[in-house]
Amino acid sequence: MSQKVRWGILATGGIAERFTTDVTTLDGAEIVAVASRTEASAKAFADRFGIPRAYGDWAGLFADEDVDVVYVATPHHAHREAAGLALAAGKAVLCEKALTLNAREAEELVTLSRDRGLFLMEAMWMYCNPLIRRLVELVREGAIGEIRTVQADFGLAGPFPTDHRLLDPAVGGGALLDLGVYPVSFAQLLLGEPDSVQAHALLSPLGVDVNTGMLLGWSDKGASALLSCSLVADTPLTASVTGTLGRIDVPRGFFFPERFTLHRDGEEPEEFVNEDDPHSLRHEAAEVMRCLRAGATESALVPLDGSLAVMRTLDAVRDRIGVRYPQEDRREEPQEALVTQA
Repeated sequence: MSQKVRWGILATGGIAERFTTDVTTLDGAEIVAVASRTEASAKAFADRFGIPRAYGDWAGLFADEDVDVVYVATPHHAHREAAGLALAAGKAVLCEKALTLNAREAEELVTLSRDRGLFLMEAMWMYCNPLIRRLVELVREGAIGEIRTVQADFGLAGPFPTDHRLLDPAVGGGALLDLGVYPVSFAQLLLGEPDSVQAHALLSPLGVDVNTGMLLGWSDKGASALLSCSLVADTPLTASVTGTLGRIDVPRGFFFPERFTLHRDGEEPEEFVNEDDPHSLRHEAAEVMRCLRAGATESALVPLDGSLAVMRTLDAVRDRIGVRYPQEDRREEPQEALVTQA
């Protein structure tokens, strides 16, 4: 592949706008096409960002020979179809998080990408953030000893209109897949997949979770994670990792941190500051481009096995709180859960 990487953007919502704005700051990145379910939406997006081609359907984007990689920015319920069709057309894919509605769909995408030798990555921008990468390095170097607890939360107060996608089960609504994926991914970045999952939730009248608490456990490590997500409460949006020799505290906005503080027993606190724009999505785009130029089909920063593990945990949480989406196979009954109806 040449040094230039040519992007196609699938969907025209807010996250697609942010991604497009940030990708244009990267050397060697070129956005050559955008697609939406309507030609008017695609053309308006293309005109705004100076993109040469606009398609009123997905097929046009997938057939475009100038597109090297497709950024899938649709809601969760369409990730499996959109990413799957892009891979089937021979395109590399960066797919928004959560990767899919459930682990079964995620496994299908991963199998397809591996069978065809095509690049696939979940757009977990937090994993590509330089300061999060530094935090992981410190933990792996033993700066705080062995991890014992992780705490993280992501909650918004709303209120959201009753027709908002976050409240719509048909598009994978609820706090968990949109917000809870961050605390879960943070904990599993540090500890891997848990062997114990407990959860409690407040559900909306339509059956999506609007306030969810999770307790994950790793019996082999003697560690636990207390996590939460909410659509009805403005939580601190902080994270903390405590080990046998110290603690790391990440202030508000833990998934795009401007700084964090390392506390070590018997030493003065040490602050680490992000010298780059912590809100930028360009780090994940740069990782995709690095992988494509190197001929890699997976990213070491956002490994597919890690994304699959997170999806299994999210499935387990939904089992325990009794959340099911209309598109899912309902043959398996959810496990008994403590649920309060809103």
